[in-house]
Amino acid sequence: MSNAPYYHQIGKEVDVFEHTYKNKLPILLKGPTGTGKTRFIEYMADKLDKELITIACHEETSSTDLIGRYIIKGTETVWLDGPLTKAVKEGAIIYLDEVAEARPDVIVAIHPLTDHRREMYIDKLGQTIKAHEDFMLVASFNPGYQRGFKELKPSTKQRFVALSFDYPDEKIEQEILENETGIGSDIAKKLVRIANKIRNLTELGLTETVSTRLLVDAAKLINTGLPKRLAVKVAVVEPLSDEPEIIEALEDLANLLI
Repeated sequence: MSNAPYYHQIGKEVDVFEHTYKNKLPILLKGPTGTGKTRFIEYMADKLDKELITIACHEETSSTDLIGRYIIKGTETVWLDGPLTKAVKEGAIIYLDEVAEARPDVIVAIHPLTDHRREMYIDKLGQTIKAHEDFMLVASFNPGYQRGFKELKPSTKQRFVALSFDYPDEKIEQEILENETGIGSDIAKKLVRIANKIRNLTELGLTETVSTRLLVDAAKLINTGLPKRLAVKVAVVEPLSDEPEIIEALEDLANLLI
């Protein structure tokens, strides 16, 4: 398709995903924020020509949100399928982004879909539904986030085929910026250099570091005429910290490189 999402393959992840899909296995995408996990799944859904349903999980996400609920419609109570039930019935790919953030009952609800049973139980209806042939469960997880505050249990992880994502090497990251934003290679190179310098600054104790996504934002701002240093400050430096001293240190570093 001409409007297919742009994705730069780094290893054998496309092959792994295709074989996982063929074998009706669930897959877990591991890695820091902004390393292309969501873009990868959008690219694969497009490549396989499958509907993709994405759920951004957070601490309030419950199994009811995914499975469905009764709602009042006029004078009657009707059952409304949730996105997971819809995907299971229709054979879509469901993507649970940051699954470890969700409430524990979400993990309990997806367990029977991640083994040989490939089924889900809808407690409120007293029904068990077998997954459609084409159904696939994909989840993502950021292992380093908040240093183990929200972890996935080993027993859950072992139900998935897992792929690790990390920041691409300089040349590939530069290509991604150029393709995504149309920025010149000179600026792309400088942005990637800034990112790698900051990623190596472990002594600042940043919870998150510079993602490719932040660089894409900076490149877009520069492309539409925002001054380079200001673009880097607002798109790369400011999102990383709220501490004035850290912001100043990162800004000084970035200014030397662009």
